[in-house]
Order: sequence, then C-alpha cells, then structure tokens
Amino acid sequence: MARPGVDGQAGRVIWICETCGVETADLPEPPGACAICEDERQWVPEDGQHWTTLERLRAAGTRVSVTEVERDLWGLRAEPAVGIGQQTMVVRVPEGVLLFDCVGYVDEAAVEHVQSLGPTLAVAASHPHMYGVQTEWARALGDAPVLVAAPDAEWVRRRDPLVELYDERREVAPGLTLHRVGGHFRGQAVVEWVAGAQGRGVLLAGDAVFPNPDRRSVSFMRSYPNRIPLSGNVVQRVATQLEGLHFDRHYKNFGAVVPTAAKAVLRSSADRHAAWTRGDFDHLT
Repeated sequence: MARPGVDGQAGRVIWICETCGVETADLPEPPGACAICEDERQWVPEDGQHWTTLERLRAAGTRVSVTEVERDLWGLRAEPAVGIGQQTMVVRVPEGVLLFDCVGYVDEAAVEHVQSLGPTLAVAASHPHMYGVQTEWARALGDAPVLVAAPDAEWVRRRDPLVELYDERREVAPGLTLHRVGGHFRGQAVVEWVAGAQGRGVLLAGDAVFPNPDRRSVSFMRSYPNRIPLSGNVVQRVATQLEGLHFDRHYKNFGAVVPTAAKAVLRSSADRHAAWTRGDFDHLT
C-alpha cells in the first residue's frame, strides 16, 4: 500500500483534526478551524484547534488493532486513539465487506487484514463525527465507494470522486443495508445486518442510539459531549423507523453492545425519554 496522506502535489497534505479525527481536503496548510468541531454537537479545545497528519501519527507509533467481535464482524481501533476514538466495524457478507465509521488512521497491516476478508464493497459512516480518514481507507482498499447520506453532504471536508451520496437507504449487498434515520444529524445512518447474531440480526447504530452501561437501556442525544437532548417526538420517530428493521443485537460505535432483545430495549428507552421530555415525571425532580 502506498503511504497515504499526500496527494502527489508538492507540499499538499491531508490534514486530520486532532479533536474529531476527520480528514480535510488536500491543502498546503491546515485550515484555520474545523467546521465539525465548531458545531454545537462537538467542541474545540481550550487552547484552540490542532491538526496532525498520517505521517506524524505513523512516526509517533500509532497503529490499528483488530478484534473479532463476533462471527463475520471485526472492530478496528487506532492505538493510541485518534480524535474521538471510535471503533470501525467491519462486516463480512458473502459478497465482500463494509467498513462503518472509519477511524482517523490507517496502516498497512490493517488494510491487509481487511483485504483478507474479501473485496471491500463500500466505506460508510453513521454521521460526520465518524468520517475519520474514510477516503484514505477507501483508496487503500481498491478505490471503494465512500457512501454518504445526502443530508450530510455539507459536512464532507474532503471532496473526492469516490464519494457517493444516497437518500433514505442504500443496499450494500443482500442483507446489508444503510438506512438514514436522522436525529443526531439529519443524515444519521445505521447498518442493518440481517445475518448477524446467528441470523437474529444486528444493528450498527453509531450515535443514533447509544447503549448505556447497564446494557438494558439506550440514550438519544443531539450532542453527547455538550448534553443537548433530542425531543421526544424525534426519538419516537427514530425508534419507530428502527423497529421496522431486522435485529436483536445492537452495537454502538465505541464497542458497547445490547446483546439481546435490543428492539425491546429501544422501545422502552424511547418511551422513557419521551415521557421525561414531556414532563410526565417533573414531580420527581
């Protein structure tokens, strides 16, 4: 694999935001600000915006670790963490693999592992915080398409011919489908993997639905770091749409899981959220 991060024009580099880990366009100098971090759903460090590159991360000893999560599902993490520190989920179906929520770093060993699983069908993300260096991954994996929900197209910081927009859903392969559900971002997407969990189905939901530490409830937020909630109406809309999908297990983008009965957990949590935002339990406060 050719070393990624430089586009072949002298002095032009792919810059990576140190806070969110999202790649920029090819630029001779880093941008003055990261639009994703300036948004109310994210944050800028007290001492200002900082940028890095793949070469700098490589020189510092960054690597990508690979963990088998369950049959035909692997998790990739950058160590030390880059940006938000998400886990990329790699799903394998008979036709090939999908990478979901790419980390902000890529190395040859991880690329070789993914290639050993089969052809890369696509690279996709649940929402802009999870774009990472998705284009670098796609190029390293044979110029796979980078699938972006159309309502979030404005947040793509690196315009590239590999980027393809989709609307409400995009079937990557039979039984492996991206669905736009909105909420956290207008283009917030999830993956429905029908064959996962021994055929009971798996939902990869990014931040759309956030498993809590008890693994028996989930949360819904516009901003997790800044604690901005979604309305009860939006949460019920998202929950109702997800209930139409086939899944019993639910993973978030940092590895937490609702191992079973995830639809029941989704419904009870959505109803609880709606009740609290409606004021049903104000007497308890």
